[in-house]
Amino acid sequence: MTRADQTQADQLQADQTPTKSLQDFVQGTAERDNPGDVFELESPKMLEVKVGGPQGARGRIWSKLGAMVAYKGSLTFKREGLLEGGVMKALIRAVSSEMEPLAKIEGQGVCYLADQGKEITVLRLSGDGLNVNGNDLLAFEDTVSHDVTMHRRVAGMASGGLFSVKLRGQGMVAVLSHGTPLTLRVTPQTPIYTDPNATVAWSENLQPQIRLDANLRSFLGRGGGETLQMVFQGDGFVVVQPYEEHAGLRSDDSGNS
Repeated sequence: MTRADQTQADQLQADQTPTKSLQDFVQGTAERDNPGDVFELESPKMLEVKVGGPQGARGRIWSKLGAMVAYKGSLTFKREGLLEGGVMKALIRAVSSEMEPLAKIEGQGVCYLADQGKEITVLRLSGDGLNVNGNDLLAFEDTVSHDVTMHRRVAGMASGGLFSVKLRGQGMVAVLSHGTPLTLRVTPQTPIYTDPNATVAWSENLQPQIRLDANLRSFLGRGGGETLQMVFQGDGFVVVQPYEEHAGLRSDDSGNS
């Protein structure tokens, strides 16, 4: 290709680059308003949260620490106190590098939440419950109770342990995932085995067990120590994501060097 041909090709490619006017861009990315919901997805990766009620009533929302990207109105953001929620929660967080404290968003206004470009799924609880991996919980209403759970069979085997948040009550919950999540049915005849780093959430009634499988080490290409699996048995569901968040959820291989 001659230099003239290359210049013509480059110009043709530049002419084909999609562009928008500033007005079209602002209109296309502007926030949408759905007055009826506390949680509203502005995009698959951005959550709008309405805090407070009509006539200036103050409200409260719980969110993942550091998830706020913008807000308007009169809002305050407070880190969850060390002893808030009881001594057990404080002890669990003290030994976990995975389970970060939550943030309380209080006042009257609107805030926007996101986390590392992850997909957001909004669920509405109606007196039922759900377990969510501690790293995959974005936000929930104050009407939803939460309790941090340490899976004891992992404690002492996995770096930092494996922690989840049990949510129950009436209200909305926002869950994070890398990519579109997949929900798998669990039955007494068909247990489900998952990688802890890809496990997002599961039924309230299911209590996962932890299994060590050294044979999977070479297959997964991780090396060093046995690989952990979560085993779900019973009647319910488990949600996984098409991505592995490497949070140190393996057996400690410090003695295998």
